[in-house]
Parts: sequence; C-alpha cells; structure tokens
Amino acid sequence: MSIANVKKYRIAHPDTGDQATIMAVLPKGADLDAYLADATKRFDWKSWDERKATLNKVRVGQQKQARKK
Repeated sequence: MSIANVKKYRIAHPDTGDQATIMAVLPKGADLDAYLADATKRFDWKSWDERKATLNKVRVGQQKQARKK
C-alpha cells in the first residue's frame, strides 16, 4: 500500500550543497517554495551527514581464519 499524492522533493544543504530527498503531501494552493525553505531549515543535517558517512564505508574483503589442527 502506498500513500496517494505523495511526491518527492530534493532539498539542498545550506552550507555544503549536498542534497537530500523528502517525501510530502501538500494541500492544494500551498506555497511549494516556502515549504521547501522551511523543510531545509528544520531538516536534521547533522544526523543526515553522520548516517551518510556510515553508509559509504567499503568492505575490502573477508579475512580468512587460520585453521587449527
């Protein structure tokens, strides 16, 4: 099941320019630019940066375990 009329919007980090995606349902006649400006201010950029840093770690390979005789 999905929520009807949900749209994705991209917001940019005010300092670094990185982009995040938010999903929202806006009522008819709502000012989209004002909503996105407010969402950019209220978005938790510190937490988003930390989460993004943990996802970019690359695992190089598995270490082999030494066999014990």
